[in-house]
Amino acid sequence: MQALNLPTYLFNTKSENGRTYILDTIRKKYVLLTPEEWVRQHIIRYLSDEKKYPASLMSVETGFTYNKLQRRTDVLIYGRSGNAIGIIECKAPSVKLNSLVFDQILRYNLNFKVPYLIITNGLQHYCCKLNFETSGYNFLKEIPEYESLIAVD
Repeated sequence: MQALNLPTYLFNTKSENGRTYILDTIRKKYVLLTPEEWVRQHIIRYLSDEKKYPASLMSVETGFTYNKLQRRTDVLIYGRSGNAIGIIECKAPSVKLNSLVFDQILRYNLNFKVPYLIITNGLQHYCCKLNFETSGYNFLKEIPEYESLIAVD
């Protein structure tokens, strides 16, 4: 898999029938290792190890309905009170992060109404904080530590 703009981590993997699987420690199961999954597992480890996000307060592929269609968030982040406070949208490294990706996570957020949105392709990462009072948002210089994030919880 491609090197990412994130720290290097060791992951548990296995091969089965010519396919490689990676252990998702949040879902507690092996999942097919795709480029997008590679990014997702790295960002989860980065948040957990470097930014001190509790793994128990992250949910992977949370389902919801949007426009009568079933959708899933890549990662949903919860505050200690149990309220969702952030969404992460992961793309493969080959996917450019553009307004279409940002529009996708904004649409998803119509359902969750969280204050933090993160998009990443493993090479670039963008985090913004929404201001619901002004209907605006500010891009942050970096992904905040968990303790900063939960100040809004």
